[in-house]
Amino acid sequence: MRLIEEYRKQVIFIFLGSLVFLFPLFKRSYYSLALVFLIAGLLLLIIPKGSVFFNYLARGSDTKAGKLITMIQLFLTTAVLLLLSSMTGAEKFPLFIIGSAFAITTFGDGISDIINIIEKDRKQTADNKQVYSKVYSAKSSIVFLISGSFFAFISGVWISGFTSTVPVGMIVFLSVIGALTGALLESMTRNEDNIIIPFGSAMAMWLFYMFGYNVDTIYLLKVLAFSFFLGYLSYRVRIADISAMLSATLMGVVIIISIDKDGSGGGINWFFILLAFFMLGSMFTRYKYTFKLTHGTAEGKQGTRGYKNVFSNSLAALVLAMAYGVFPSHAQVLMAAYLGSVATACGDTLASEIGQTFKGEPRMITTLKKAKRGTDGAVSWLGEGAALFGSLAIAALAYVLIQEDMVLLLVVTAGGFIGTNIDSALGATLQQKGYLSNNGVNLFATILGAIVTGLIYGVFV
Repeated sequence: MRLIEEYRKQVIFIFLGSLVFLFPLFKRSYYSLALVFLIAGLLLLIIPKGSVFFNYLARGSDTKAGKLITMIQLFLTTAVLLLLSSMTGAEKFPLFIIGSAFAITTFGDGISDIINIIEKDRKQTADNKQVYSKVYSAKSSIVFLISGSFFAFISGVWISGFTSTVPVGMIVFLSVIGALTGALLESMTRNEDNIIIPFGSAMAMWLFYMFGYNVDTIYLLKVLAFSFFLGYLSYRVRIADISAMLSATLMGVVIIISIDKDGSGGGINWFFILLAFFMLGSMFTRYKYTFKLTHGTAEGKQGTRGYKNVFSNSLAALVLAMAYGVFPSHAQVLMAAYLGSVATACGDTLASEIGQTFKGEPRMITTLKKAKRGTDGAVSWLGEGAALFGSLAIAALAYVLIQEDMVLLLVVTAGGFIGTNIDSALGATLQQKGYLSNNGVNLFATILGAIVTGLIYGVFV
């Protein structure tokens, strides 16, 4: 009883998760199921504050303005997903995906709390009542991932058994992708978990369902373990925080599976090249860190990367790896573009981290006028050399690990170097005017670096 009282929120959420097993009762009309969740959410909106029912549930749901906001968010978000499925059609957006996302949100979060993996941060309120807030850790993320994947799979198999025929391997893959996405989103959000997690998990699973991914389960588990191990290792050596660790794991699974659906092993090399960029970037971020800190140009948190840094530098590469698996007729150009985006990210990071140690005065790339060290868009011969080195490092790795092609090596080096200077030009213009943040500049530069590399490679090949 004491456990249930202490973890009432988690117990209630696990109980709510069991509602997923009733989804097949509405297989003939998703609108009806959407209406049920919509009405439930609206009823929670009008429950009088202070009533017996409200007081019981209030300890199982975050309250705001006298409303059971957590449950309301979950029910209304599920209703929206069901309406979306009804409008697009059950074959295109099947019910089992929504059920799996619902299970990830309820069981994943509830179980990771109730087994006491998530640490408690006890604080005293003004009236001396103890309140608890989550402290995200690698352990809690592992539990969320395992429990979310397991119950998403169970829910998916259960619902698809009544509504549609879906290969078990596909359900396993979608469950892992959904749970990884959910764990990542949980580490990124605080107050909107029950909107963002179910919606984000459902959208991720829907995307790969439309691509028709059906991966061997044993191979998938090996890839997941491998990717998570490398992500966790990055976290332990303080290259990445929790959100970056999960981002890297998700990217590893998607990239390896996209490139290597048959399990031959080539996709691991693609992922390793991306990891090599992060390792080089982290190493040179700490290069002469005290000097950069003194001059106000050092990265915060000792250079530890977060999810924004991971996605802004790697989103282009992730999309290109997925495209490689979907459009095999354009495989060579897509591979060159992928490497060009990574070379751009590596060249830019090294140019920034090494260039900031330049003892002279850098010049703006747009006007060639002298500028203060660390100014967006300022370049120096040291930074340009570092950009060339970073691009060449990625190209050389690709030559060794992916394809022994001298043309590819030269093209990727050139594409990465050009992409790095595009980054500087964007920094000197759009970033300085406030139209783009540093992450936005990185994203557009890696996209443009990929395009330039792909175009150059297409001309020579």
